[in-house]
Amino acid sequence: MRALCLITVKPGKVDLVVEILKKKRKVVKQIMIVAGRADISALLQGNIDEINQMVIDFKKIKDIVTTETLIEVEVNMGW
Repeated sequence: MRALCLITVKPGKVDLVVEILKKKRKVVKQIMIVAGRADISALLQGNIDEINQMVIDFKKIKDIVTTETLIEVEVNMGW
């Protein structure tokens, strides 16, 4: 299962948070600094419990303000 976690951080803390996230390589597969409503996008891969625990761990990082997690789903469009 994959998920995309959009992360907003305190001003000036993007590089610090990216370095912290790079250490969480078991579930975090890719980290991107992005423009828009989020500052960082993290691609997560694992089972639902691993993804859930990783997002909970993100919330413990003091410089992270908000997260929004988009879980990949499979949809049969009937085509």
